[in-house]
Amino acid sequence: MIIVIDGTNRHLYTRLLDEMFALRARVFGARLGWEVDIRDGREIDQFDALDPAYVIGVNDDNKVVSCVRALQTTGPHMLSDVFPSILGGEPPLRSATIWESTRFCVDTEVLDRGKTRGSISYATCELMAASLEYARDSGITDIVTVIDPVMNRVLKRSDCAPYGYVGNTTPMGKVSAMAALLDCSDDRIMRTRQFAGIEGDIFVDPARAAALSDKRKMANGVKPADASSQPAVVERSRQTLLKEYCEDQIADASTLEELDAARKLNSILVEAKLLVS
Repeated sequence: MIIVIDGTNRHLYTRLLDEMFALRARVFGARLGWEVDIRDGREIDQFDALDPAYVIGVNDDNKVVSCVRALQTTGPHMLSDVFPSILGGEPPLRSATIWESTRFCVDTEVLDRGKTRGSISYATCELMAASLEYARDSGITDIVTVIDPVMNRVLKRSDCAPYGYVGNTTPMGKVSAMAALLDCSDDRIMRTRQFAGIEGDIFVDPARAAALSDKRKMANGVKPADASSQPAVVERSRQTLLKEYCEDQIADASTLEELDAARKLNSILVEAKLLVS
């Protein structure tokens, strides 16, 4: 089943987010060899400080087995700020109805082979269908996603092939990376569901969502891992990442207009108390 965690409810799901960051570290750091920042076994970057939406798959034991991140392209995002080489000189995509999907991964160590429920194939398709449904229902028309050639083949095999690509395929760690375009259409969602035999609602109901929350754990006398310190740690991490991002933008500004825009962003974040000057 799938749960969506964003800026409105992330304070309720520190355990799930912790498991998600750990899964990302194992996949993108250890398995794929991408140059990602891993600390204490968790992969977190500056874009996690921008209140993105996380579409997360959990198994019957309420453990995270898949995840993907959705972020608006109107502000900082990976394709424009981390992977500009993929664009090959083209300007980054900027639209309120085009969101970026990144950090798509499934736990191949826990999930089974084959195509049954609980398999890698099923979890992959469920996550794809859920992310498309979430995007569609949020008014998003298209997704741009940074993927490797293996994931590109997975999309094609799952009858969810990209309708286009942006820029060029570029070496990235042990693999290459590319930017693919997917429409969030009913037809694409239906084809993805049919391929995996997914029926019914794939999102958790309110009762399951409550059971997955940290509040439910504490009500039962079970304290989430590092629950007392996680909010402060997360807040410090977000402050640090935002501060580093603003400093980078100011340092990398090549025109007076860019410098002014970077300084203005820094001032706005300070005034909003999202950043300490």
